[in-house]
Amino acid sequence: MNYLAIKHLHVTAAALSILFFMIRAYWSVTENGLLQKKFVKIAPHVIDTVLLVCAILLSMMLGPAAAQPWVLTKIVLLVVYIGVGTIAIKRGRTPRSRAIAALIAIAVFFYIVGVALKHHPASWFF
Repeated sequence: MNYLAIKHLHVTAAALSILFFMIRAYWSVTENGLLQKKFVKIAPHVIDTVLLVCAILLSMMLGPAAAQPWVLTKIVLLVVYIGVGTIAIKRGRTPRSRAIAALIAIAVFFYIVGVALKHHPASWFF
């Protein structure tokens, strides 16, 4: 397997994931019926599965280097992103709470991007 090809697919899936998240979050806040379409319910799982599989493959290729603090930071932040993201899309009780959760989730996502690019847990602050 080619590391760069998998990394490129991972980055592409990440970009699609956040783009689709922002669209769905907007629909959730505006209570748009498009959020209930079958494609909209299935596509994020497909995109995120590709993203996660690529991440696992890349970690396997890195071997022991995958245990570096920046990689572990990405994993922890991913869990935070997923949790806050579920509030933004479906668990938030009001449009305002969903909007706040969406903004937090987007901020966490871009912090993860900074960690990935800088290879440091401090992300953009390093």
